[in-house]
Amino acid sequence: MDKVVKSEAEWRSELSPEEFHVLREAGTERPFTGEYVDTRAEGVYSCRACGAELFRSDSKFESHCGWPSFFEPSESEAVKLIEDRSHGMVRTEVRCVRCDSHLGHVFHGEGYPTPTDDRYCINSVSLRLEPKG
Repeated sequence: MDKVVKSEAEWRSELSPEEFHVLREAGTERPFTGEYVDTRAEGVYSCRACGAELFRSDSKFESHCGWPSFFEPSESEAVKLIEDRSHGMVRTEVRCVRCDSHLGHVFHGEGYPTPTDDRYCINSVSLRLEPKG
């Protein structure tokens, strides 16, 4: 997969202010406000910045946390995980491998009844759903 590298000015011109804040500045959308929180449509979730496939609807589950949740990426190489020590805590940040955009965070061992016991908590604004069919 070819890497997507753009200047800050290029990203600003292509993304809305909210998209830029989340994807390029590692911001977070407010809980329960994102377009995909309650979406049950089948399809593929791609990176809103570069179009890389990230997640599939069959790994999406209801976590009731306020953001779309997935138990695994569509391919293990689709995302990269980075230790995040911001906000006085240690978390694992999820980024798009192709364009290095911030997607959200992943949490492990919370007890959700999923095959991986992982919750990829992803900002809706980081994603674009391509419906199946």
